[in-house]
Amino acid sequence: MDPLVAIVGRPNVGKSTLFNRLAQTRSAIVEELSGVTRDRLYSRAYWNGREFVLIDTGGIVPGTTDKIEESIKIQAEAAIQESDVILLVVDVRSGANSMDIEIAQLLRKTKKPVILVANKAETMDLHIQAGEFYQLGLGEPIAVSAAHGLNTGDLLDAIVERMPKREEAELPDDESIIKVAFAGRPNVGKSSLVNFLLGQERMIVTDIPGTTRDAVDSFKVVGEDKYIFIDTAGIRRKSKVFESVEYYSVLRAFRAIEKSDIVVMVIDSVEEVTEQDKRIAGYAHEKGKGIVIAVNKWDLIDKDNRTHKQFLENIRKELVFISYAPAVFVSALTGQRVQNILDLVKEVSEKRKTRISTGILNNLIREAVAVSPPPSSKGKMLKIYYATQVGDKPPTFIMFVNNPKLVHFSYKRYLENQLREAFDFTGTPIRIFFRERKGS
Repeated sequence: MDPLVAIVGRPNVGKSTLFNRLAQTRSAIVEELSGVTRDRLYSRAYWNGREFVLIDTGGIVPGTTDKIEESIKIQAEAAIQESDVILLVVDVRSGANSMDIEIAQLLRKTKKPVILVANKAETMDLHIQAGEFYQLGLGEPIAVSAAHGLNTGDLLDAIVERMPKREEAELPDDESIIKVAFAGRPNVGKSSLVNFLLGQERMIVTDIPGTTRDAVDSFKVVGEDKYIFIDTAGIRRKSKVFESVEYYSVLRAFRAIEKSDIVVMVIDSVEEVTEQDKRIAGYAHEKGKGIVIAVNKWDLIDKDNRTHKQFLENIRKELVFISYAPAVFVSALTGQRVQNILDLVKEVSEKRKTRISTGILNNLIREAVAVSPPPSSKGKMLKIYYATQVGDKPPTFIMFVNNPKLVHFSYKRYLENQLREAFDFTGTPIRIFFRERKGS
């Protein structure tokens, strides 16, 4: 699994700016106001051949003293629980304050690697001033300027150095076992669905978001098929800080998705598709996992002859990037169509293994190009010489062309659609890469 690296710290120390710098993205909102980062963000990052997931936890929304202290503790505990490396960001200009000290105290109690990042150090004097943070007891601070990119290379070196070595598989490496992660927001019914499929009350289920306890991966045999169900456990204790519950559940979902072959994306039919649903589904798509959408609590919806169609159309609109994923409308409470989830999981598992012979593949690509030739760019025309499948789970293709820079995203999407129309890739993403043919 890819390591998780969490950025924590008090408000307005430059966490989002550092996130953007390390991830080379501008997706986080950055303003000189405390509490402006309302959403929990993640991004894939790369350095020296290592890939990791960077988590921006945001700042603490101002409130009463008790709420601030509780929020600090919950955020830090969430980072401690799920991350492999933690970055504690402090502001070298303002120096250490009580919030920095409190967070450092929590982090010192863990066995997780913690890197102290003294941000906003644009000058040599500020680099020297960073020595003040030795008092936090987290070792030597790394002085950086996230805004200007100063010393961030050294920080990335330190992150990679502290990341765990490639860990051994946590689940049986048996090709015949289908590893299924049930992912989604808190309280959408993930554990209830797993319990129904297992035929036992293995997990604590209540109507309080985030009350699933430390789930253990469960093994089940159905006929000749073997499954491991991976439930995304919630927080270890109740919390009224709902943002922190959602943040924690996203980290749990990432871990479960990494371990899985197929992701059952559970959506609450009452609340419909949310931004957090999109985030979790997007991560599964990026990781190349098979996806099945389970719309739970369907028994609670008032229905007429248009309800199912309208709801499905909304799902396809909101989750357009996984339009290939089959959807099933279920009720964990009544058991309605829950067994159909396993039928779809098995089908998607088979589709992920699809192999297409080079001859058939190239005939299809030639026909697709003949029907709709690629558009020209600045007088130059893309030429596709031949294609080959180089992998499965998910199906992965390389197309050799005269110049990969001439490939427009819309034409790549057209070729993917042609592949999907010709072959059944239900529930699985497919990967298409373009390479320059030598001598072209």
